[in-house]
Amino acid sequence: MTPRPDRELLKRAYRAFNAREVDAVLALMQSDVDWPNAIENCRAVGKDNVREYWLRQFEVLDPHVEPIGFADEGERTVVDVHQVVRDLSGRVLVDQIVQHVYSFRDGLIVRMEIRDAERV
Repeated sequence: MTPRPDRELLKRAYRAFNAREVDAVLALMQSDVDWPNAIENCRAVGKDNVREYWLRQFEVLDPHVEPIGFADEGERTVVDVHQVVRDLSGRVLVDQIVQHVYSFRDGLIVRMEIRDAERV
């Protein structure tokens, strides 16, 4: 069995995302990463597609995601996240707790799923 991924990797990813350091987050992912595109209700597959999704997102929204708890679910890591999404004028659109569920391959993120507040 491969060792569990270091939760510090996810903490670094959240810090970099909140700082809009997109390339720093992408460096923690596999090249074929599978990521939720919540705006278009589909999946972004591959680092280039994730980058494009985030850059489009940042043009219209200001999301901030703060990990508040970690748990193991089989081979996956579940992160309880306080998510605050603002429009570009600063008005809060979303303020909730969600779960991000990560899968890893070779120590890098290969997939992320979002569970909404009702399922937490």
